[in-house]
Amino acid sequence: MSEPNVPPPPSYTPPPPPTGAPPPSGTVSPNRGLMIVLSYLGILALIPLRVEKDDSEVQWHAKNGLLLTGVWIAIGIILSIFSTVVAFADFGCTGCLLNSVFLIVILVVHVLAIVKGVNGQRLIIPAISQYADRTWF
Repeated sequence: MSEPNVPPPPSYTPPPPPTGAPPPSGTVSPNRGLMIVLSYLGILALIPLRVEKDDSEVQWHAKNGLLLTGVWIAIGIILSIFSTVVAFADFGCTGCLLNSVFLIVILVVHVLAIVKGVNGQRLIIPAISQYADRTWF
């Protein structure tokens, strides 16, 4: 017996995307790891905030890094004033100890944020990170 002559099924090829169309929202940057590291290095967070406007994850980390920097500066000013008052009150090096602990906490939080960010996660810090989702800048 001979095989029936069946035509091949029709194939569908999707049309190419229009030229000049903006990239889809939330595209992944090829420099994502570097930009996330920069996001948690103080004022350098402005670089990913301005350069990677299409990568929503980098934008979140940049905003979170800037918020952390602002909070650290405010707490640092308060601790400096407290250290000065404590030094004049003759409590020894209590202010120096507080500043040292504060700097270690800053270092640990930034390293954790960088490691989690590079691994595709977010370090959520209560009362700070919720503001990184808001649209500002």
